[in-house]
Amino acid sequence: MLQSDKTLVCSNCGSQFTFTASEQQFYASKGFTNEPRRCPTCRSARKNERETGGYGRSNSGPRQMYDIVCANCGKEAQVPFEPRQGRPVYCNDCYSRERASSGGGSSRGYGR
Repeated sequence: MLQSDKTLVCSNCGSQFTFTASEQQFYASKGFTNEPRRCPTCRSARKNERETGGYGRSNSGPRQMYDIVCANCGKEAQVPFEPRQGRPVYCNDCYSRERASSGGGSSRGYGR
C-alpha cells in the first residue's frame, strides 16, 4: 500500500502541517489508527508540559515530604506520603533491597 504525504490542520493552533508517508508507516507499525491532531510544535510543547508536571498535576510547589524512621535499619528518611500506623516504612536503600528480594512489592514504603 503506497501512501503519500497528507496536509493536516492542528487542533491546537490551527496551522497546517504535513503528515509524511514515512510518519504514516510508523504510526501503522505501532498500531495507531488515528492521524495526529497536533502539529509537531504543539506535540512537543504538550510533551514538555507533561514531563515537567504541568499536565495532570498542579504545579503548587514542592511535594510535601514526611519524616520517618526506617522499619528495617532505623535510619531517618523522608517519604512523599503520610505513613499509616501499623505499616512498615523503609528508607530508600532498604526499600530497594526489600523490593528486589520480594520480586516487586508495594509501591509504598520508600524514602529519600
